[in-house]
Formats: sequence, C-alpha cells, structure tokens
Amino acid sequence: MAKKNGNNKKYKILFAASEAVPFIKTGGLGDVCGALPKILKKMGHDVRLVLPRYWSINKEKYGLKPILGPMGVPTGNGVMWCQILEGRSDGFPVYFIEHESYFGRAGLYDDGNWEFGDNPERFGFFSRACLQLCQDLKFQPDIIHCHDWQTALVAPYLKIWERRNPFFAETASVFSIHNIAYQGTFRADAYGFLGLGRDNFTDAKFENFGGINFMKGAIYYADAITTVSPTYAREILGEPGANGLSIYIQRRKDDLYGILNGADYDHWDPEIDPLIAKNYSPQDISGKKACKAALQKEFLLDPKENVPIVGIISRFAEQKGFQHLAIVMHRILRDMAVQFAILGSGDKSQEDFFGGLPALYPGRVGAWIGHHNQKAHTIEAGADFFLMPSLYEPCGLNQIYSLKYGTLPIARATGGLKDTIIQYEEKTGFGTGFLYDQGTPSAVYDTVGWAVSTYYDRPHHMELMRRRAMIQHFSWLDSAQQYEEVYRKAILRRQTWQ
Repeated sequence: MAKKNGNNKKYKILFAASEAVPFIKTGGLGDVCGALPKILKKMGHDVRLVLPRYWSINKEKYGLKPILGPMGVPTGNGVMWCQILEGRSDGFPVYFIEHESYFGRAGLYDDGNWEFGDNPERFGFFSRACLQLCQDLKFQPDIIHCHDWQTALVAPYLKIWERRNPFFAETASVFSIHNIAYQGTFRADAYGFLGLGRDNFTDAKFENFGGINFMKGAIYYADAITTVSPTYAREILGEPGANGLSIYIQRRKDDLYGILNGADYDHWDPEIDPLIAKNYSPQDISGKKACKAALQKEFLLDPKENVPIVGIISRFAEQKGFQHLAIVMHRILRDMAVQFAILGSGDKSQEDFFGGLPALYPGRVGAWIGHHNQKAHTIEAGADFFLMPSLYEPCGLNQIYSLKYGTLPIARATGGLKDTIIQYEEKTGFGTGFLYDQGTPSAVYDTVGWAVSTYYDRPHHMELMRRRAMIQHFSWLDSAQQYEEVYRKAILRRQTWQ
C-alpha cells in the first residue's frame, strides 16, 4: 500500500485524536496533534486528521462543510448515526465526527468538576467512527496513529472488529502515550456497548480491577507504542512511573519508542513573535529588557530592572508540583529579592492560593487565573526564569519555549525536562537551566535560591546560559523523521500478527 518515493516510503496516515490546535486544546496533546500532521504532510505523506466536533468548535469560523451524508457506526448496541464535517488545517483534511448527544456539550471530558459518566460510550463510539470513516471515504490507511485513552480503542478495534476485513488487512496502528496517568478506566457495564468480546475482558487486555482500562487494551493490541520523550519511555517501564501498567508495557518493550516532542517555532520564537514588546535573537538579546518591562507592567510588578522574575504558566494539578511551591512560597518571598508572574488554572485550592498572593505581596507577585495566550507569550519573553516543579512530565513544551526565549528553566529532572534542559555547571557557566532530583518543597526552595543567586552573583554565567539556551532547537522535523521509522516498524509488526 505504501508508495515508494526515492528511498523514502510515503504513507497514508490517519491521525485519530480528541484534540488538536487550532480547533481545540486542553494540553500538550492538542499541540502535538496539530503540529505533527502538518510536518508529515510537508514531508510528502498523505495525512488526514479526525476529531470530535465539540460544541465549542465553531463551524463557520473554520469553514466546516458536511460530507458523505449520515454515517452509520456499528457498536455493541447496534448502529448509531452521525454527521461528518470536513475542514482543513495547513493543507491537510480534517474530519469532524458530529454527534450532538455525545459532543454537543460544554467541556471535552468533564463539566469542570466531574468526568462525564458516558465517556466510555462517547470515545468508544468515536474510535469506531474513525474506522467507519476510512471505509466510507475509501481512504485505506497504512497507519492509524491514535493518541491517549480517548482514541486508544482504535488499535484493538482493528484487530478485533476488523480482523477479517480486507480493507484494513495491511493497516498498522501506532498508539502514543502522552500521559500514562490518564488511562481511561471505567465501569464494567459499558463493556457491552464497546463490543470488544467477553474473551478480551481479561487482565492482560481490558479488565482493570473489575472495570475497563482503555489504555491497557491499546498497549496489548497496537503494533507500535510511542511516548513523548526518551526518559519518559524508560520511566514507564517501572513504577511509580507507569501508574500500575509497567508489567504490561514491559511485555511490549521491544515495540516501545520514546520520541521527544518538537516545538512549533512558527508561534514560539522571539525573533518573529508578534505578541511581545520587542523582538530579539541570540545575536542581539537587548530586546528582552523591553519585554521584561512589559511583563512587569502587565502583571503590576514593581518596575525594577535588576530584580529577577520567575515565570509560571501551568495547569494547577498534582502532577505539576505546585503544591510543593505553595509550601515554600512565603519563605522564598521572605528570603529572596525576586518577583513572580503566574498564569494558570485548575485545582481550586491552588487557584485561591496563587491568585491571592498579589494582595499579600503587591509589586512582587502578579497572577492571572485562567488561560491567556498573549500573557503566556509576555511571560516567556519577559521572565528571567521559568519554574516547572513537576512530579513527572512526559515531555513538557513550556521549557522548550522558555529556552528559545532565553528564559532559563528551573525544573525537576524528570521525563522530557531531563531530556531538554542542560544542567548548569557553576564552575564553568555551562548549561541551559537549573535541575533538581527530589520532588520535595525543600528542593524547590533550594533550586529557586540557586537560580536567584546565580542572577545576582554570576551575571556573566546568566548571559552565557541565555545565549546557549536560545540556540537549542527541538524541531518537529527531527521528531517526524523518527515517527517515519516507527511507522515502518509498525507495518512490519502488523505483518506478523496472528
């Protein structure tokens, strides 16, 4: 099926995802599924993307048009019907599965407080619809690349429902784990709707403490498994990194690949960024001074040129480790001459804590609770440091953006943070950031202190590190070339499946 172009095979690839920029995003998954198809398309592959048509995706804004007419989707409870819409993104087709009762609601996976109770049916249906769409479009993919628990069932469906379907006889599946903490675990009574067969409801496949685990099934059935950094791939082979799935991943370790996410430098580059006060480059970083002043004005910080600013842009979730910062934040502000610019949302107690700091420390802490793209760019360009105290971080993108902006990361040495940040050497000034090993409040305090002391006591090291950070390059092209090799191996693995 794959056509040869010189020495490189060009594949037909379907991306099945629950979010992708520019249409819908809650985290890094959306960035990856928006950027990687674009690069693969430029490399000559025939790439298509399929998403749910959530209520928040405006048809008129993105020029979505109905195609095919109503499409019947077989499920364990019979045929269900949906509408298919088509749009485009960076030159490749994007298909939207429209089913009002499943996706015509506010929120993607939850209502802001509780996960939707019908998520197994919603995303089981969506996974089935992705396969039906291929057949109705007569698009016969070499690879279906599915992502996280929301589309994890695509890989099992290929091997179970479509086992004897000649249309998919040569189609291989690649399953990408973006965050193994979210596995798609649900009640057992949804299993009949999914139609996966009682013989598959076993510990090795879908059964999980009496319930269902979507990700476990994908780990068993996918032809290749990827995750978003080499270090994270090693971490999920054991516990606690794998969140209980290490023995299942170990069985597939020969088919597991860690590929570091790239950065979309079309949107995150201080030389061309239209959202910052002044552009700058590794050759001339003088514009960062104007960006710092703009950040202080935006976040109501004292306009002091020679005080370091620590930037934060994050979800407030246990994984991100800001509960550790909260424990030592008052000590940091008592002991260190430093300012903070904070942008984030999530856990309500953390929103209250960080959102209340400006009233306690006016001119020293600025905070915006929520997401705001322009403010995010302002922080990346204007801050001196960027804090990521993650307990685990599969890849992380903000530290990659920070490096490009000469904003030195302060981070725990885990997952993709360890793969992208070079530890500072105090004797030589070598490095691009400040890493620590132990996920504890004291480690956060000590490492922030180390960075702040470097700012004041070794400014020549700061200059060296900034320039070195800005020339680091994490290209999606490099990542896409690695995915090409995974696709080739997945197709070979598919041929051996019995």
